[in-house]
Amino acid sequence: MSELSGTTYRDAARPAAISATKLLGQVMFLVAIALGFAALGTLIGRDLSVGTARLLSFGGFGMLMVSSFAGERFRIGPFAMGWLFATALVIGLGLGPVIAYFATVEPSALTQAFAGTAATVAGAGALGFFLSKDLAPWMRPLSLIVFAACLATILISLVSGSVSPLISGGIYLLSAALIVVDFNVLRKHGTEADAIWLATGIFVSIVNIFLSLLNIFSSR
Repeated sequence: MSELSGTTYRDAARPAAISATKLLGQVMFLVAIALGFAALGTLIGRDLSVGTARLLSFGGFGMLMVSSFAGERFRIGPFAMGWLFATALVIGLGLGPVIAYFATVEPSALTQAFAGTAATVAGAGALGFFLSKDLAPWMRPLSLIVFAACLATILISLVSGSVSPLISGGIYLLSAALIVVDFNVLRKHGTEADAIWLATGIFVSIVNIFLSLLNIFSSR
C-alpha cells in the first residue's frame, strides 16, 4: 500500500510516538540512577589520594570499554544494569578528590560546569529527539572518536598534569554531538532492549561534558 489515509496514518503513528516516549523515560531513569551512583562515589571518594583516584578512573574507563565490546550480557538485562551502576560508582570514586578540590577552591567553576552540563544535555537531547534526519550512521564513528579523545586526555593529564582548554572544548563538542545522535537513535530505532546501552552512552557523554566544562571554567 503506497499511501495511508489520514485516519490510518494517525492510528499507525500514535503507538510509535508513545513507545518512543516510554523508552525515553526508561533511559533517562537509568541515567538518573547512574548519576546518583556517580555522585555517591564522589562523596565516598573525596578523601582518596590522587594516585588511588587515578587508578579508579582507569578502572572506570576499562569497565566502559568492557560494556562496549564484551557482548550482549553487558548491554541487556539485570547484569548489564548492575554493571552500569557499578561503573558509575567507580567513576565517581575516581572523581571524588577532584570534585572535593573544586568545591573548596573554585566553587564557581563547579557551579558553572553543573549549569552548563544541564543546559547542554537538555538542548542536545531535544534536538536529537525531534530532528527528522536519521543520525544512526554517525553513532559508531562518534563513539570511537570520543573514546579515543578521552583516552588521550587521560594520558595527557598523567604526563603534563593538565589538559588544554582547547582539547576540553573539542571533547565537549563531540560529546554534545553524541548526545544528539543517541536521542535521535532512541526515537527512530530504539527498543526496550536498547535502554541500558543507550543510558550508558548518555551517562558517559554527560560526564565528559561536565569534566570538559569544569576544565574550561577553571582555566579562565
